[in-house]
Amino acid sequence: MVKGLYTAYTGMINQQNRMDVLTNNLANSATNGFKKEGATSQAFDEMLAIKIKDSSAYNLPRGIGDVSLGVKIGECYTDYGQGSFRVTDNVYDMAIDGDGFFAISYTNKAGETSVKYTRDGAFSVTREGYLVTKDGDYVLNQAAAQAGNPGQAGYIRVDPNIPLVVDDLGNLYQNNMLVGQVGVVDFADYNFLAKYGENLYDLVEGGQVQPSTARVEQGTLEMSNVNVVSEMVEMINISRAYESNQKIIQTIDSTLEKLVTMGKV
Repeated sequence: MVKGLYTAYTGMINQQNRMDVLTNNLANSATNGFKKEGATSQAFDEMLAIKIKDSSAYNLPRGIGDVSLGVKIGECYTDYGQGSFRVTDNVYDMAIDGDGFFAISYTNKAGETSVKYTRDGAFSVTREGYLVTKDGDYVLNQAAAQAGNPGQAGYIRVDPNIPLVVDDLGNLYQNNMLVGQVGVVDFADYNFLAKYGENLYDLVEGGQVQPSTARVEQGTLEMSNVNVVSEMVEMINISRAYESNQKIIQTIDSTLEKLVTMGKV
C-alpha cells in the first residue's frame, strides 16, 4: 500500500466533512435563532515503522522512524454566541438577550410529547388563545419549563383580542394584569444539549436545567449567528485543501503508472 494515497484520502474525507457542516450553516443563515456549527480535525496516532524481512539483520526488526497515518474527522461543536436582533413590531415575537432558551412542548409523529428548547421566538396565538411556535407546538410557562413538564397545565393562554405586553422577565400582561410568564431556562453545561431538528434542542441524560438571567425582548427576533462572508471565505479554503489532496493522489497515480511501464520493459 502506498501511504501517500491513504494520507491524501483521509485529508479529502476530512475536508468533505468540513464542507458538509459549512453548507448546513449557510443553508440556515436566515433561520431565526440558529447557532452555527464547526468541525474539528484529529491526527491519527503516529506508528513506529520497522524493517521486515531484512536480510542484513535476520529476525531483528529495526526501527526506521515514525509514520503519520493522516487525519481523521474530529468532533462537531456548536457556537452558542448571540445573534443580531431584528425588530418586527409583532407583539408575539420575542428574542432572548443573554444565555437561555424558550421551553416548548413538542409532540412527534408518534404522538409522544416532550420538552424541547429553542432560541426561535417567532410565536403566534391560536384561536383559543394558546401561545405556539410557527410549527404549532405550545410554548411553556416558567413553572413548567423549570420542572420539565410538557403537559397542558404548562401551556400559556392569553386573550387574542386584547393587546399583549411582555416585560424583560418574560411576564405577560393584558389590561395591566399578569396573565402568565414565558418559560426561559438555561443549562449548567451546554455539552448536554443536542440538536434535535426543526430548530429545536434536546437535553440529553445528565443535563441540568437552571434559571436564566437573560432578558426577553418583545417585538424582536434573534437572527442566526452565521456570518455569510466568513463562511464563504472558509468554503474557498476548504475547496483548495480538497483539491490539493486530490492532486497528490493524481501525482502518485501517475508515478505508479510510470513505474509499472518501466517494469514491463
